[in-house]
Amino acid sequence: MPRGDKSKYTDKQERKADHIAESYEERGVPEKEAERRAWATVNKDDGGGKKPGGSGVGKSTGHPAAHRGGKLGGEAAADRPASARSAAAKKAAATRKRRQAQHA
Repeated sequence: MPRGDKSKYTDKQERKADHIAESYEERGVPEKEAERRAWATVNKDDGGGKKPGGSGVGKSTGHPAAHRGGKLGGEAAADRPASARSAAAKKAAATRKRRQAQHA
């Protein structure tokens, strides 16, 4: 099997790579680089092709690449003033306390 051969990837993996590549291209990444990153992401998620003969066949995916959203979301919270974050934390604590009392 030559390098770069995609025959062992499932249709779902190919759709996933296409979607990821489109997203990169929308953000201004050149087409070739977007394609390379997309397949790297699919490989990280799935461990290679899922069809028989592919190294990832039969393995479950943990979707590690999808977990990066948490890192990006933290930046938005950091931009908010401390008073707003504190108010949100107090509200959350009150909600947890109220719900715990309901279940006790």
